[in-house]
Amino acid sequence: MDVVEIILWVLQFGLGFGLIFLVLIHSGKGGGLSDMFGGGLGASAAGSTVMEKNLDRITVVIALLLGFNTLIMSMLLET
Repeated sequence: MDVVEIILWVLQFGLGFGLIFLVLIHSGKGGGLSDMFGGGLGASAAGSTVMEKNLDRITVVIALLLGFNTLIMSMLLET
């Protein structure tokens, strides 16, 4: 394993766990884990608060980074 491969794998795991965490924080119909952190106190509609919109944007960026990292890994790493 060379340094680039190690960096790509660490980035893949970090982005994957980060995406899982961000998806769990979202408040959906059932409230999700965000109620535990006080996210469900004032928001009656999902996505109406600035915090929820920023969380949506961050989740999309992390998902795109995960997808691009997966593509880079598939092109660079030999199986």
